[in-house]
Amino acid sequence: MTAVDDVLSGRPAASPTLDVDAIIGDPSVRIVVCCGSGGVGKTTTAAALGLRAAEQGRRTVVLTIDPARRLAQSMGLTELSNTPREVAGVDTGNGGALFAMMLDMKRTFDEVVLAHTDPAKAQEIFANPFYQAMSSTFAGTQEYMAMEKLGQLRATDEWDLIVVDTPPSRSALDFLDAPQHLAKFLDGRMLRMLLVPARNGGRSVLRLMTASFSLVGRAFMKVLGTELISDVSTFVSSLDSTFGGFRQRAERTYRVLQHRETAFLLVAAPEPDAIREATYFAERLSADRMPLSGLVLNRVHQVAAAQLSTDRSLGAAESLTAAAESPQTAAALRIHAGLRRRVARERSVAERFALAHPQVPLSAVPAQPADVHDLDGLRAVGAALGDAH
Repeated sequence: MTAVDDVLSGRPAASPTLDVDAIIGDPSVRIVVCCGSGGVGKTTTAAALGLRAAEQGRRTVVLTIDPARRLAQSMGLTELSNTPREVAGVDTGNGGALFAMMLDMKRTFDEVVLAHTDPAKAQEIFANPFYQAMSSTFAGTQEYMAMEKLGQLRATDEWDLIVVDTPPSRSALDFLDAPQHLAKFLDGRMLRMLLVPARNGGRSVLRLMTASFSLVGRAFMKVLGTELISDVSTFVSSLDSTFGGFRQRAERTYRVLQHRETAFLLVAAPEPDAIREATYFAERLSADRMPLSGLVLNRVHQVAAAQLSTDRSLGAAESLTAAAESPQTAAALRIHAGLRRRVARERSVAERFALAHPQVPLSAVPAQPADVHDLDGLRAVGAALGDAH
C-alpha cells in the first residue's frame, strides 16, 4: 500500500499513528488544546474528546474560547457560562464526569479584581469607565483572560483533564502570545508615566503629566481629553496591587503549556487552506517548544468499492447511457467516480502536511452523514478518533 492509498485511514505512510485514547487516558496529561482553522470541526473534536475521556473515567471540563456557541449545541445545552456546567446524559459508570463552559472575558476580569483587592476597591475599579471599556472590548483582553481562566482551572486540582477549544488558528496564536503582550503593556512607557502619580504621594495627575510631557504628549492629551486621561490614570494606579501577579500567572500558565502535561492537537479538514493553517501552526508550536501531539484529519471521505476505479466507473456509466439501460445505475457510477476524485484530492492534500512534518502523528475521522448536535453524535466521532490508530 502506498503512502497515498493509506491516507484513507488518516495516516500517510510517512507519518506515525496518532493514538488519541493514549493521550486522554494518560494521567500525566492534564490539558489538551485543540487548534485549527474555522469550519473544520475543531469544536466538535474538542467536545468528542472531552466526552470520551469522561466516559473512560476522567473528570473532564471542556473550555471553549471561541465565542461561537457550537459547543453548547453539540452537548445538548441551551447555553454555557463562565463557570463549569455538568453535561447530562454522560455515562459515569467509570467514575468520570463531563462539564463544559465558555469563556466570559468580562466576568473573568471581574473575578481577578475581586480575588486580588478588597470589596470597596473592587467596586471603585468596576465603576471606572476605562476599566469597563478594557474588560469588555480592549484588544487582546479575551486572550489574557483565557490564559487566566486556564490557570484558574488547573490550580484547583478539581479536574483530571481540561480540554481547550481555541478560536480559529491566528486568534489561537494570540492566546499563546498573551503573556508577552501583557508584559509589553505593563512595561510600556505610557503606562509607567501614568503610574507615576500613584507613586509620588498622589500629586495631581494632570499637573505632573503636563510638566513631564513633550509637546507631542500634551497634544495627545488634548486630543484624548483630560477626563479620559484621568480615568486611565485612576485605573492604572490600581495595577500594582490588583494585577501585580497577573503577568506572573500568565507566564506560569504559558510554561505549563510547554510542559508534557499538555498535549496540543491540530484539527484540519483535508482541504488546502485548512492544511496550510495546520502547517503554519505546527511550525509555530515547534518554535515555541509547545508539545504537539498530532493532527486530527477531520471529515475524510471514503469509497465503499475501492477496487472500482474512476475510469471503469465512467466507462460503465457511458455504456449504460448509450444503451439506454439502467439510468439509476449509471448515475450511481458517476457519483462513485466523483467521490473517487474527491478522495484523491484529499489524499494529495494530506500528503503535503505529512511530508512537511513527518514526525507528527496523524489520524482521521470519516465524514459524518449529518451535523453533530448531540451526545450520540459526539460518541460516534470519539469512537472514530479512538479507532483511527
